[in-house]
Formats: sequence, C-alpha cells, structure tokens
Amino acid sequence: MLRPAPSSPELLAGRYTLDALLGRGGMADVHRATDTVLEREVAVKLLRVHAATEADRGRFRDEMQLVAGLDHPFLVPVLDAGVTDEDQPFLVMELIEGQSLARRCSSGPMSAQLTAPVGAELAAVLDYVHERDIVHRDIKPSNILVGVDGHVRLADFGIARMLGDATTHTAAGATVGTAAYIAPEQVRGDPVSPASDVYSLGLVLLETLTGRRSYTGAPLEAAMSRLFNPPMIPTSLPTGWPALIIRMTALEPAERPSAGEVADALTALALQPPDSPE
Repeated sequence: MLRPAPSSPELLAGRYTLDALLGRGGMADVHRATDTVLEREVAVKLLRVHAATEADRGRFRDEMQLVAGLDHPFLVPVLDAGVTDEDQPFLVMELIEGQSLARRCSSGPMSAQLTAPVGAELAAVLDYVHERDIVHRDIKPSNILVGVDGHVRLADFGIARMLGDATTHTAAGATVGTAAYIAPEQVRGDPVSPASDVYSLGLVLLETLTGRRSYTGAPLEAAMSRLFNPPMIPTSLPTGWPALIIRMTALEPAERPSAGEVADALTALALQPPDSPE
C-alpha cells in the first residue's frame, strides 16, 4: 500500500528506522534499516527522483504492486513501498546478507565454473518474469546480489521502468538503463523486449569472466559504441562460452536466445569439467 512518510531521514512510514548506508547508486541510496513493527532488519531504498504529481504516485503504486506480485527464489522480495513528505519514493526489501556481483568482480574475474551457475540462476529468474510480460531493463552487476548461501538475487525489478516514467513520463524514444549494459535497441530508443535483458546479461557474464567492462567511457560514448562494435570476446574462454555470448549480444534482438535457452545452456556449462579454450 502506498503511504505518506515523515520527512525525517531516519524514520519512514512511522516504522522503519534507517541505519548504515549499504550502497549508493546514481538514483538511490540503500540503507540497512529496522522494521520497528515486526522487529526485523530490512533494506530500504530511497530514490532521489520525485513523484510530485498524483499521476507519478499512481505509476509508482502500479509498478510496486506488479513487483510485489512476483515470487521467485532468485528475486529480492519487495515488502513495502511509500513516498516521503518530500515526494521521494522508497522501497522496503528483504535484507540479503552478502555482496553485489559488482563488488565480487572488483577483486578480479571469476572462473567459468563459478560464473556458469550464477548466470544460470539469473537467466532462470529472467525467464520467470519474461513469461509474465515484464522486462527488467537495467541488468548490471550492482543489481545482482550474491548471498552468503551462494545463490544470486536480482534486485530492482520494475524500478527501471518506474524511474523512466517518473523522469520522462514514458516519452517516445526515452532511454532507460545503465549505459555500459543497455542493449542496442535501448540506445536507439526502440521498444524493449525480453531480448534486451538477454543482451545485458551477456555483457554481465562477459565482464564476470574477464574482469573488464566491454563498453567504457562517458555514458553517451559507452552507449553508442555498441551500435558499431560488438563486444570483444576472448578466444581464451572455455568451450561453449564464446558462442553463447556472441548469440546473447547479437545486434538484432531476434537473433538472441531466450532467457530460458540461456539458462539451459549455462546449466550444461556448469556441469562440464574445466576445458581448454575454443
């Protein structure tokens, strides 16, 4: 239920006490928090965009109701949502103990044996939401949490779309997502589809394996470069990986596999023994 919240930076909706800052992104801050009603720790994401009009608040409410209806073991559950007195939307999510894939990769590349099960779980949860006609639009390492149990949780489902609505009112040609990972059709301002998420996941897997982003530089430069240059895929990757990532990052959406096909392929790669490069 969408509810107003006090303007205090330490208390939201009369029940959530904000504690340590867990992370800071381009559009939101994430805090460890305490739900004083249920006496449990949660994560609170306070967005920096504003839902100043009733239409904005309605879009936010609709998106959060959609996300709250999702139930998958590799998703971060949304527990509550609201808007502060300053018209800032906030989300209350289950607190996942662990680290983001971005932080995990900051210490160096992961082996193919570790990357395959992570990718298979991510593809499986994408397949789940795609079957429900939902597209994430912002697959990137910082939105992927690796729990202490070793399993991944994908965060911010629906948030990218809500942010786009709040800032552009779904204007034609609006680009929503992170420049280093968005699909070519997002750069062009074309409609997104499940294939857009598959492309982004391909770049995430490639970065996880190599320890390097495929597209760097200023946001515009990073976004535009993929329209002319496919990602560099090392031939040193084990058998099966180059071919899969090439398909996932095809320029045309129709040439990419579905998330379900990617999950199957990665499950098979997870089972194969270490191999020599292709």
